[in-house]
Amino acid sequence: MKDGRKKFDAIVIGSGQGGTPLSLSLADAGWKVALVERKAVGGTCVNEGCTPTKTMIASARVAHLVKRAADFGVDAGEFSIDLERVILRKKQVVESFREGSKRRILDSPNLSLIEGSARFVRERQLEISFLSGSTEFFEADIIVINTGTRPARPEIRGLDNSVAYDSTSIMELDELPEHLIVVGGGYVGLEFGQMFRRFGSEVTVIQRDKQLLSREDEDIAGMVLEIMRDEGIDVLLDAEPLEIRSAGGNRISLTVQSSEKETTLVGSH
Repeated sequence: MKDGRKKFDAIVIGSGQGGTPLSLSLADAGWKVALVERKAVGGTCVNEGCTPTKTMIASARVAHLVKRAADFGVDAGEFSIDLERVILRKKQVVESFREGSKRRILDSPNLSLIEGSARFVRERQLEISFLSGSTEFFEADIIVINTGTRPARPEIRGLDNSVAYDSTSIMELDELPEHLIVVGGGYVGLEFGQMFRRFGSEVTVIQRDKQLLSREDEDIAGMVLEIMRDEGIDVLLDAEPLEIRSAGGNRISLTVQSSEKETTLVGSH
């Protein structure tokens, strides 16, 4: 410690999929490392991305297979989706992954987990603010920023005054949407669209481009479009979302401009 500052060989800000392995590798090499995390260990993938979404998608796949049971000569009878239990299972899996990641960090002798929010106060020096309200100063010759990203909100008129969900908040719904409108036909939008369709929601996907998955080859995107529509998902291509309004009764309307006409969709979410 120098003048109240804690000195490390390296400080990594953010315990996501890059920060944690890097911190562990440096610590294993004998470096004195601090890993700073202001929220939950594991980053987006463990807490808000890959792990929770794939867990819920697994539940949706089971529902899909049960619906198709008769195609395989199996009488599965009636069934229902208990979204509360789906969400609970998702939280349990996330907590398991998060605790496993945290345990690996705490078990590393040269690695210190600092749970607080970091900001630069000068070159190679950070101020860490803790939930208690206290602060400490840390410095290192090498400081790595691994703070990740957040879901981007599209510029749609009326969006800021509407109840709209992103890829994180939609996983906390306590009821199945009657009609889910998904803006964006990339892999994230399609994951959630197919998942909620398999749970029983009506789903419409709005895609600005002329194909789904705009970075994929046209034939691949065409096959995905066919799969989505075969499962009962309504897909609008080359469609520009213009405005969101309240439609009354906790419903929303979305005005969409396509090459042919302007259409207004009404959904619950």
